[in-house]
Amino acid sequence: MYPPGSDEYFMQFALKEARFAYEEDEVPIGAVVVVNNKIISRGYNQVERLNDATAHAEMIALTAAFNHLGSKYITEAALYVTIEPCLMCCGAMYWSKLGRIVYGAADEKNGFKHITKSNWPFHPKTELVKGILEDECAQLIKDFFKAKR
Repeated sequence: MYPPGSDEYFMQFALKEARFAYEEDEVPIGAVVVVNNKIISRGYNQVERLNDATAHAEMIALTAAFNHLGSKYITEAALYVTIEPCLMCCGAMYWSKLGRIVYGAADEKNGFKHITKSNWPFHPKTELVKGILEDECAQLIKDFFKAKR
């Protein structure tokens, strides 16, 4: 068990959401939004279920967080997601002005790669943390696609 409040602690909850997606035959990606060490929203991929290409875990968690806080900007929040965000989700994160973005495994195919200071897709004050519980996050995706083949 990881210490409460640590990045690993909250990533475990994002992984739990990803497992819900896996059980529903969705690409297993999960996300949680945290404010003051409290999870205020959760989301997992529901693209197939909702027949909506934008129903990514991050988008669902962000929308729930906006509603919970009654604000379109959530600078005090951290978003934990199991896989590197795609370009669409990066855009939503930019406009929400998130304080922190924490992801588990890289997404070589669909993630927003090559993040540098000159190619920063997030708000200028946003902190990015990569590789939290990377092996567990990557394994869930690998298992999902292996079962599909």
